[in-house]
Amino acid sequence: MKNTVLTFKKAKEDGIKLSMLTAYDYSTAKLIDEAGVNSILVGDSLGNVMLGYEDTISVTMEDMIHHAAAVARGAKNALVVVDMPFMSYQTSVYDAVVNAGRLMKEGRAGAVKLEGGIEVCEQIRAIVNAGIPVCAHLGLTPQSINAFGGFKVQGKTEAAAKKLLSDAKAVQEAGAFAVVLEAVPAKLAELITKELDIPTIGIGAGNQCDGQVLVYQDMLGMFCDFTPKFVRRFADIGSIMKSAFAEYDKCVKDGSFPEKCHEYTVNDDVLSKLY
Repeated sequence: MKNTVLTFKKAKEDGIKLSMLTAYDYSTAKLIDEAGVNSILVGDSLGNVMLGYEDTISVTMEDMIHHAAAVARGAKNALVVVDMPFMSYQTSVYDAVVNAGRLMKEGRAGAVKLEGGIEVCEQIRAIVNAGIPVCAHLGLTPQSINAFGGFKVQGKTEAAAKKLLSDAKAVQEAGAFAVVLEAVPAKLAELITKELDIPTIGIGAGNQCDGQVLVYQDMLGMFCDFTPKFVRRFADIGSIMKSAFAEYDKCVKDGSFPEKCHEYTVNDDVLSKLY
């Protein structure tokens, strides 16, 4: 069944958990979609896991559009949510609507995601009024990593917890259909989840959120530069890939690949006429 903002809303009402994974290309998106995952996030995390940046700040609109369009071609049922990159929405409401529109038109997104709470509610409201679904993102927001002073759990003090709850209610009121909670204490995330009518999607926020999201390279052991505490490795595909690459290298160099079964044939009469 095609996943939409309405199926997200109904899942929350019915107490059905929502699954989300990142993807950045057609073939991966197709596999995730066929596995029945509810949503695919084309995250600006592609800056880290696909482009080799130290953070997400360098990711451009062109990067996001390029990868989003590839994912959209592979996803038939999953809701494709695409991140708005750094400085594509912070500068003005006008820029936010224009860039969200580009992600929908050129990237074929089903929804866009942006980071921030009360301070971006004007942008959320305007994007939603333009007919574009918005997923909010609170807690550890990677585009603000320099302001946070590193990858740190958010909402651990009374003031910070109150702000997170206020932000969550504000983005809901502004029209967001869901909110990602990243690196938030589990009990606080549970409280926010109970207070909201829209689904919460957790990443490092405990199991009482309405759904979960992970970067697929993290959960498959394909990206090991840094592994957050909240990551569970569901398979060690990275090691399998390295082993296969090494075996291929060996077989090419020792002449055992390709074999006869991998070759195409031609009639000897054809070759004899070449001399």
